Amino acid sequence: MATSTEDILKKRNQKKGFITGGHLVARALKNEGVDTIFTLCGGHIIDIYDGCIEEGIKIIDFRHEQTAAHAADGYARQTGKLGCLITTAGPGFTNAITGIATAFRSESPVLHIGGQSALSQWKMGGLQELPHVEILKPITKFASTVMSTERVAEMVAMAARECFKGACGPSYLEIPRDVLDKEIPIENAKIPEKSMYRASTHTQADPKDIENLVEILSKSERPAVLFGQQVWQSRSHIEANRFVKDLMIPAYTNGASRGMIDSNSPYSFDRTRGDAFKDADLLMIVGTPFDFRMGYGGRISKDIKLIQIDQDYSNIGKNRDIDIGLTGHPGTIMLQIINKMKDVYSKEIKDKRSLWIKSLNVKEDEKYKKLLPIFTNDSTPIHPYRVAYELNEFLNDDTIFIGDGGDVVTISAQAVRPRNPGQWMDPGALGSLGVGTGFALSAKLANPNKEVLCYYGDGSFGMTAFDMETADRFGLPFIAVIGNNSAMNQIRYGQLAKYGQQKGDIANKLGDMEFSKFTSLWGGLGLDVKDPNKIQSALVEARKFVKENRKSAIVNIWVDPNEYAPGTKAQTMYK
Repeated sequence: MATSTEDILKKRNQKKGFITGGHLVARALKNEGVDTIFTLCGGHIIDIYDGCIEEGIKIIDFRHEQTAAHAADGYARQTGKLGCLITTAGPGFTNAITGIATAFRSESPVLHIGGQSALSQWKMGGLQELPHVEILKPITKFASTVMSTERVAEMVAMAARECFKGACGPSYLEIPRDVLDKEIPIENAKIPEKSMYRASTHTQADPKDIENLVEILSKSERPAVLFGQQVWQSRSHIEANRFVKDLMIPAYTNGASRGMIDSNSPYSFDRTRGDAFKDADLLMIVGTPFDFRMGYGGRISKDIKLIQIDQDYSNIGKNRDIDIGLTGHPGTIMLQIINKMKDVYSKEIKDKRSLWIKSLNVKEDEKYKKLLPIFTNDSTPIHPYRVAYELNEFLNDDTIFIGDGGDVVTISAQAVRPRNPGQWMDPGALGSLGVGTGFALSAKLANPNKEVLCYYGDGSFGMTAFDMETADRFGLPFIAVIGNNSAMNQIRYGQLAKYGQQKGDIANKLGDMEFSKFTSLWGGLGLDVKDPNKIQSALVEARKFVKENRKSAIVNIWVDPNEYAPGTKAQTMYK
């Protein structure tokens, strides 16, 4: 007579005082504040699911591990907490690598727990066996195998701590199948409690460096500041707003920090960044590296006083000499500066800063007026800048905007202005395509009362589209807008410029996909738009459908394949 599942569970429950490795994982995750895991099932990891059920941890299962990894990353970005990805060994692990690499370059705290063949079969060529730890070491802050069930919870805590050390980032923990499934006396397990290892991450900068900075800043007539993703990740947006107001400094943002500075503030700028970097006498870079997005620091005048604040010491002065470097928590350091700067300004300096801010505001208006004709272009096929403009007009105060693509993100940055902190998401420094679906699901999960809109290129949409059904299956619908030009257009431009029309369209042209039909597979809404004057009505219809039916909607907008972002034309991503 076969043993039923109910009998197995009853037998387990009768074995009091014992615990499995999978249940230790779940208990440790709960101690870390994890309330959701993102996963795709596999035989090596199922005991973790059993533990999560008992600990009340939500399990969201995907159709592809890449999307699950992006969702864990997106959840970390949206909540500031630890995102948790769980994959099986071998191909389940390798499918997730792009998501972990994206989190690594974006400094996002993600704990990836993976399965492995049994220790008893170590190096024997077991099912799905791969050297996972060695593969992930270069793109994680910590990577290790758990060698005994007794240490499972302790190792989870160790890996989680590493995610928040200095600048955030991912960790990887591999647990062999026999270690995970083994039952041990619970008193033999090392289960750290929160109070035993939690430490403050609000580290201050050296007071002497603060004094030196204040000395320079108090004499600056034309200062400017750029806030990067670390400022939002560390939830330093309140300090950032106070910083620019109290110190009268024009502020620019990139990446996740878009929308962080109050749009009504006279110190909030975006289109004049190049002017400020050229004409300022002092520039502060807070929480973003001198990578390709900043021309490796080469786009900043050598005559300018340059201050850098970063959570990671290795970023300070990397690629670009600086005058002062401060390492620590962005918000805490800004408060140190604010407190030292009280009453040190002369009236003359304040007056000159007012003139500086006024001049930048004039240039902001000029640049917007210059862009307005292209924003409102009525041509067909639809100009991609018109799409971005219409999206910005459509956004609510509570809409989270996600960009997933090449030119899609670049062009959106010219037009889309998120209304509040945390309401802009993009692939980040790795430039990964396919992040949108996982980001959208996790954004809705973290913010159930907010609207989520993801703007895809048609190439990026095709990479992870099927997990839109996952979002709807878990009651997390969103609006998907596709800028459809039937091409991988950012790359296409460079090929055409280099090789000409005859060879330039090779390996970058895609089929004309009517993505509006896709959501009908599970009851969603799909709309096609070919007239620029119908974009807004389609977006409104999609919003209404998502709200009333709790299903996702696609607005497939056919855009001109022969229009490109200025940065694409200049190939700035390679310079």
